[in-house]
Amino acid sequence: MRILRYSFLLTMLGCMLVSTAYAEKADREKPIELEADAVQVNDAKKTSTYTGNVILTQGTLMIRGDKLVVREDKEGFQHSTSYGNPTTFKQKRDGKNEYMEGSAQRIEYDGRMDKVQLYTKAWVKRGEDIVHGDYIMYDANAEYAEVISGGSQAATPETPGGRVRAVIQPKKKPSDGATPAVETP
Repeated sequence: MRILRYSFLLTMLGCMLVSTAYAEKADREKPIELEADAVQVNDAKKTSTYTGNVILTQGTLMIRGDKLVVREDKEGFQHSTSYGNPTTFKQKRDGKNEYMEGSAQRIEYDGRMDKVQLYTKAWVKRGEDIVHGDYIMYDANAEYAEVISGGSQAATPETPGGRVRAVIQPKKKPSDGATPAVETP
């Protein structure tokens, strides 16, 4: 198993993964809409389980999966796990005309810790930047990210060797149309 922990990857994931710092801020104030073939609610355990073509939307956030389990802890924080083959998310970045999207077999969100984890055949994309791994985690509070490969048994068409793979585009320098000044002796 290989672990990739580099500052450039941390920066990229910090900008890429769904977090309160980069997600469309207005989304938090919007109602959550859920569609599914069936739902089971257990008030005693404070859980709801949605199954069958699940679609969750909240503002610009959209999560799709086969199953979504939502749990509220004693302090009122929301925790959710989305399952699918794959389960996906897409959300507009705050103040930008750009979306972040990702996919995995399972996506977990811990509302108390503000932590997102993607498991198995995971990838996250922002613009043209993308990272693939068997496990992707971003902790918004600690500003820490980690991508782990699963070795050759986790090989996919995007990562045939089962290794972590990232493609990061060069940052474009702003052009103001001005000609650079030339110094004369």
